[in-house]
Amino acid sequence: MSAALPADISPTPKEMLLNKYYESKIEAGCDEAGRGCLAGPVFAAAVILPDDYVNETLNDSKQLSEKKRYLLREQIERDALAWAVGVVTAQEIDHINILNASILAMHRALDRLSLRPEAVIVDGNKFKPYIPFATLSPEERAAAISQSVTATVSAASLADMISSPLPSTTIVKGDGKYLSIAAASILAKTYRDDFMKQIDEEYPAYQWKKNKGYPTKAHYAAIREHGPSPYHRLTFAGVVDRQLTIDFGKE
Repeated sequence: MSAALPADISPTPKEMLLNKYYESKIEAGCDEAGRGCLAGPVFAAAVILPDDYVNETLNDSKQLSEKKRYLLREQIERDALAWAVGVVTAQEIDHINILNASILAMHRALDRLSLRPEAVIVDGNKFKPYIPFATLSPEERAAAISQSVTATVSAASLADMISSPLPSTTIVKGDGKYLSIAAASILAKTYRDDFMKQIDEEYPAYQWKKNKGYPTKAHYAAIREHGPSPYHRLTFAGVVDRQLTIDFGKE
């Protein structure tokens, strides 16, 4: 399948991204957005593309303009066999740390795919084994299992599939090497940006519409003036002023 490119996002010369890592498996690409932010959730996306998919414009979301990211999001959502987004809140990040939260967001995205992947490729060098549906509530898990049983996937084969981790591979700078990871990076980035613009209306002093929660001088200044909001990550440096306490001992 080849995506038709609008004139305003025509490709520029670059090395073509690869379609698949696991040639014989249904493969989902994963990436996250917002890991380095002071505020807001971390978002992740999982995308399964057709085996013959071609899109010369897809690239790491950080290499694209905002306009191109949103135009490509429409293409990805139209062309993908399945896509989903997972979210982990600032409170969860403070509880389990940002690395675990980023991986959990990817697991949540994978759990919400309408098509069951047989393998996973992930941007970066850190990932934990993914067992399908492990992040869902019992009710959600039962519903997801029921929906996943099809003419080509029997209940018995699905039971085997969800009882052990799927094959997975981490790929450093994978969002610039594989189409599905690049697609996931765009979905994660744009949906997180949408969320930050939305909560900017609640707390305009932090300028999230502009900085998206990332550390900037203006963001730090707003935290010093107004204190942290309910959306801030309190375990991140510069969010809470942890004053040095000195124990002078007993008199």
